Amino acid sequence: MTIYCGIDWAEGHHDVALADDSGKPAARLRIDDTLAGYQQLLELLAEHGDSEASPIPVAIETGRGLLVAFLRQGKRQVYALNPMSVARYRDRHSVSRKKSDPGDALVLANILRTDADMHRPMANDSELAQSVAVLARAQQDATWNRQQLTNQLRSLLRDYYPAALEAVSAWQNGLCRPEARAILAAAPTPGKAAAMNRKRLSTALKRAGRIRGIEAEAERWLAIFQRPQARHLKLVEDALGQQTVGLLRQLDAACRTVDELAVATEKAFRQHPDAEVMLSFPGLGVQLGARILAEIGDDRSRFDDARGLKAYAGAAPITRASGKHHYVGRRRVKNNRLHDAGFLWAFSALTAPGGANAHYRRRRARGDFHAAALRNLFNRMLGQLHHCLQTRTLFDETAAFPMPLLAVA
Repeated sequence: MTIYCGIDWAEGHHDVALADDSGKPAARLRIDDTLAGYQQLLELLAEHGDSEASPIPVAIETGRGLLVAFLRQGKRQVYALNPMSVARYRDRHSVSRKKSDPGDALVLANILRTDADMHRPMANDSELAQSVAVLARAQQDATWNRQQLTNQLRSLLRDYYPAALEAVSAWQNGLCRPEARAILAAAPTPGKAAAMNRKRLSTALKRAGRIRGIEAEAERWLAIFQRPQARHLKLVEDALGQQTVGLLRQLDAACRTVDELAVATEKAFRQHPDAEVMLSFPGLGVQLGARILAEIGDDRSRFDDARGLKAYAGAAPITRASGKHHYVGRRRVKNNRLHDAGFLWAFSALTAPGGANAHYRRRRARGDFHAAALRNLFNRMLGQLHHCLQTRTLFDETAAFPMPLLAVA
């Protein structure tokens, strides 16, 4: 008799259900989210024939957490199912719309019994690839958090301190630069900015780590601060300055976090054997390469062909046809992190002349918009990346983007 396991995950406890070949429950158990609870689960599975040679497959609605990491040890296949998909399966067996945690666990077990081949088990990535995934996603989240804080600070300065925005507009990354944060911390209001002198501005720039052009930058900031400008009432302006100082402290911490995670991500990514292949592609640097590796992993059996990878990334178009209606458009259900990294990759590949740039311009000449042309370029380069990773070969410009025969002649 074949046994299938389903686990309904919750924050404090987990409901376990085992189903036999007929779909009837063979056992039920509620465990705590502790090591003792995990051991109880293994004992229950062992009582029903679980062994190292033939482990019982497990279906669960999440792909993260200690329970999932505990179950993935060894050869066990763990299926992380989408909760929306599980809800559709629940309606197959009951029209009363009843729902319970033990019932959901049984539904998960029955999904494996009937449609295991229609779902993909979790990838068997290496330990190094999983660590790169943790660091790359954390660095990406920290970057998004830094941008959110920057937008909040920019919006606040626009309301009462437009001279500061004018001063940082000449710098790339503007408010994220340490020089800008150091000067704003010393002069968070227009009143304090008007009292600044060249020496104090130079000191703030040196404290932020600037080495060259200190006197010229101090002179530029001083000229902007000394211009007449509209101001709020003094107490209101001081209150807004206190709010700015608070946002600056958060932005300082966010910038340090992004830099530290970037260093850790680069160190882990360069140790991976796939790094050499990925860095050979145009427009693909260390941080983008780490983000892409974090999402596709290094399990070569995860995607049967390049089409599966393209669909997973949202680069391949999707067709909706019904009767006379036929629509081909972009895919909305996708890995958003990989899709975001792919657009950055395609855009970066345009900075250098070559096959990627020519392909983009050819798509634009055919009538594609900018986003559609980038998505098409990402779709093509993703297929090339899949081939190079499978064959362990570096990127070849002439093979990836062959010249037309007419141009060769």
